[in-house]
Amino acid sequence: MVEQVAMIGDGQMATVCSVMLADRGISVRMWGYRREQVEALKSTRENKTYLPGLRIPDRVSFTTEGEAVFAGAELIVSAVPCQYMRGVWQKLAASYPRGVPVASVAKGIENETLLRPTQIICDVLGQVPVASISGPSIAAELARCLPATVVVASESPELARVVQEAISSQWFRAYTNDDLLGVELAGAMKNVIALAAGILDGLKAGDNAKAALLARGLVEITRLGTAMGAKRETFAGLAGLGDLVTTCVSPLGRNRSAGEQIGRGMKADDVIASTPSVIEGIPTTRSVVELARKYGAEMPITEAVHGILFEGKEVIATLSELMSRRLKGE
Repeated sequence: MVEQVAMIGDGQMATVCSVMLADRGISVRMWGYRREQVEALKSTRENKTYLPGLRIPDRVSFTTEGEAVFAGAELIVSAVPCQYMRGVWQKLAASYPRGVPVASVAKGIENETLLRPTQIICDVLGQVPVASISGPSIAAELARCLPATVVVASESPELARVVQEAISSQWFRAYTNDDLLGVELAGAMKNVIALAAGILDGLKAGDNAKAALLARGLVEITRLGTAMGAKRETFAGLAGLGDLVTTCVSPLGRNRSAGEQIGRGMKADDVIASTPSVIEGIPTTRSVVELARKYGAEMPITEAVHGILFEGKEVIATLSELMSRRLKGE
């Protein structure tokens, strides 16, 4: 059983993961890059920016130093948003204890390189043992200990089992999965579809439209994933369909909520500026469109979201274009 974890990040998911691990009897050191935020966590034992009201147990300590966070760590959890991962890990690389496994909870695809979170980690650190924790796991619900189920994906079955045992509890169940590619792609792409779901909510387009979006969105996700070599069944599981449903339906989902504001007429830049949280689906949309073009995958919903976000297309006109596409078989 893992006894000491290094938590990289001090945001919403980093905080709730630290609390969950501490409740399992595991000691956690949380690293943050902003000294004032780390000092606030120390003094209040509460993340007032991202999860107000959730007390952080005494088993969790805080630091801004790389050597300190990694001291004695048997497992590292990377809870840094995808677009910031490279910079953070470059900062920490000199202190990283070679061979200690890293489990990522980020969901996205890096814009410049089109790399997934675990690939970014290995690109910076070299070939290290990596895993991905993904699935329907809204942080605010985890903070209330509401039942949730995720997958731990790794090319190493042994590492997947280690992480599985570390995070599982009576109300939080983890399955293992050997399709690391598919799990990470599903986690990234569902955020793009969630933006579209939110846009429909902002337009008050109704439940029929939302159901159709989820069904056709899953087709797009599966189409690109399998073209890249992932297993088709992964996209019907927790990391695919499960996470897609939660993200597109929950009022707590950041990407769905951002899409709703866009559907009501707000510009993407203004939506980003209005929240302290990272809306992963917005930059990920750029990456997914590039991957779709590279692998020849038809993704009309994703292209439509890209058009609204980055090409100045009007929401109503874009929806009409989607609905008016050439008729064909399902």
